[in-house]
Amino acid sequence: MPRAKTPSSSATRAAAAPQSCVAVIGAGMSGVVCARTLAQAGYSVTLFDKSRGVGGRMSTRHSPFGDFDHGAQYFTVRDPRFAQAMATTPSAAKRWSANTVNVLDDTGHVLAATGKPSDSHWVGTPGMSSLLKAWAAPLGDGSITGAQVHVQSRITRVSKQDGQWALTMEVGDTEHSQTEQAAGFDHVVFAIPSDQAQALLQGSNLMPAWQQRLAQVIVDPCWTVMLAYPNASQPGLPHLGPQWNVARSTHHRISWMARESSKPARASVERWTIQANPEWSAEHVNDAPERVTAKLVKAFAEVTGIRAEPGHAQAHRWLYAQTRVALGSSHLLDARQGLGVCGDWCLGNRVENAFVSGLELALAMVAKDNAKTTQAAKLAKPAKAPKA
Repeated sequence: MPRAKTPSSSATRAAAAPQSCVAVIGAGMSGVVCARTLAQAGYSVTLFDKSRGVGGRMSTRHSPFGDFDHGAQYFTVRDPRFAQAMATTPSAAKRWSANTVNVLDDTGHVLAATGKPSDSHWVGTPGMSSLLKAWAAPLGDGSITGAQVHVQSRITRVSKQDGQWALTMEVGDTEHSQTEQAAGFDHVVFAIPSDQAQALLQGSNLMPAWQQRLAQVIVDPCWTVMLAYPNASQPGLPHLGPQWNVARSTHHRISWMARESSKPARASVERWTIQANPEWSAEHVNDAPERVTAKLVKAFAEVTGIRAEPGHAQAHRWLYAQTRVALGSSHLLDARQGLGVCGDWCLGNRVENAFVSGLELALAMVAKDNAKTTQAAKLAKPAKAPKA
């Protein structure tokens, strides 16, 4: 499999692989699952992501006071295939016994208590990103022959070179990046948000019919604010504010609040993750993080009664957070072109949707290649001589 190369050097062919060479763009849940499934099936797989590590929205943000799950807050495990995959890394995720999920009004009064959830809530341990780091590790540490992981690699164009796919990318951080290229791929998988996949296809002059389908998908943004109250970690003061650890809210700014320290294998410092509702996030999508933080801290105080000044406050904007209109199928695949698309937004907005999407795309690719191999073997088989 080729390492990334600068455009000034000649495009390098991929090394011979048992089946095919695949580039997977995006190292969130769907991308990691697709890449690992293909690698285990014998493909040479290279996983690319523009961030500094794997995880996507299953990310963990570090702070001096403890970590925050500032993207996906939890996930369910309903599909037996997901349960089977989870069993391979039992220490990377644990059940989260959230202390009552309530629906609150703008002033913190309970409108409804949901009681015990019908599905167990799961979180990565010791952080949400831990699960995908465990699943992606064999792709980057040499455990699976032919697999590679390239982070801080933002793909800007996909094109054909000598009958195979080549990726042009910006490698490095925003201040120190350079244009490089990787070539020799038989397949390219787009495991990124629908808007980004559409833009990359459009910029690469590829798959106009897919571009039209992706344009119908709607994914809402979300502002997240992370708060820490280190002074609450004092003898006789177990925590601040309400007795509950998780709540949904009808507040015009906030839709979700979670006490991070209530999750398993977390630091005990009082920490909260606040997620704004989609409408407010969309209205303020281009606001400065400081302005967003101030508004959501004020709303948080109104709902929870916690009016102490946080020792740590940080905002993060997710441009593509919650699917409002899904694609309606688990993936897109054009085996003849060697292109595929997957993501949670294909089916919905849950972590498990992303798992199913990435898995089913990989299985479809393997099935198509196996069918082609079988057909080629039949055609190559010499005809029997006619009987005398």
